[in-house]
Amino acid sequence: MMNSYAGFGRIFLTIVMAMCLRITPWPGFLSGINPDWVLLALIYWAIAVPERVGIFHAWIIGLLTDVLTGRVFGQYALAYSLIIYLCLIMHKRLRQFPLPQQSLFIFSCLLFSQILLFWLKNIQHPTQLHASFWLPVFTGTFCWPLLYTALRRVRLSRRTK
Repeated sequence: MMNSYAGFGRIFLTIVMAMCLRITPWPGFLSGINPDWVLLALIYWAIAVPERVGIFHAWIIGLLTDVLTGRVFGQYALAYSLIIYLCLIMHKRLRQFPLPQQSLFIFSCLLFSQILLFWLKNIQHPTQLHASFWLPVFTGTFCWPLLYTALRRVRLSRRTK
């Protein structure tokens, strides 16, 4: 029973750290390439321990991300819950993929998230799409192997199930 709470605590702390990275003001060019750390952490935990991180968790964390970033309430919640649903459907396959193949899946998830967020933003008021809009997708894809390795060490440090 105690190990169950310790495992949830690790998941919670990594999500909080990802939210801090999400809202941290980065200087100049780095702010434009800052990936969606929260989504990357959610994807990892949904693949690694799908019985602990589900669609409801993604929805709640998405609502918190909406509040933290000042976006319209529900945008990130919708994007996160749809992507985590896809991850939960495919988690057994994704666990077997090598990291380069997982990175392609991560690329498609981040791309879908960016397109969905742009579409929802465009419904409110039409905006132009800039080339820098796609940079977080690429940086998130390149950060995935590092994040995967770091979160795996956190998960396996005390055998969080």
